[in-house]
Amino acid sequence: MDSEALKSLQAPLKARYREAPKAALITLKASGKLGENVTCSIATARAMVEAGLHPATGGSGMHACSGDMLLEALVACAGVTLGAVATALGIPLGDATLHAEGDLDFRGTLGVDRDAPVGFQAIRLSIDVGPDVSDEQKATLLKLTERYCVVFQTLRNAPEMAVRLE
Repeated sequence: MDSEALKSLQAPLKARYREAPKAALITLKASGKLGENVTCSIATARAMVEAGLHPATGGSGMHACSGDMLLEALVACAGVTLGAVATALGIPLGDATLHAEGDLDFRGTLGVDRDAPVGFQAIRLSIDVGPDVSDEQKATLLKLTERYCVVFQTLRNAPEMAVRLE
């Protein structure tokens, strides 16, 4: 897709959202069903994913780990955002790659140490756009990818959360 194709694809959406801001408010949804051996099946747009315990918490490693899925969602969102930004600006990226890693202390999630945090303590996202992109273009791509990546912004600015048991 080139810059003009992307702009023509998004132009009517942008116009609609400017005219009717409430049309831009969409609720995304996910659901899962508990399975055997401490697993949960999640329907994705393409397939069912069976999530289970990470090996550091007793899992076999045969199931998707929700922590890995969070990092994968970050890479996917940042990659799509980077691609859209680069396309809109006419910056050819070639074989750009993204990697995310996060640090966890499993003592927290296993209840071994009440002072150990549950969840990621740090997440790092690295993007390699190759040598053909100037330093100025890299700075612009980084700034706009950070600004418009939904998952990055959600992790950076935690939303209000609510949980209920029925």
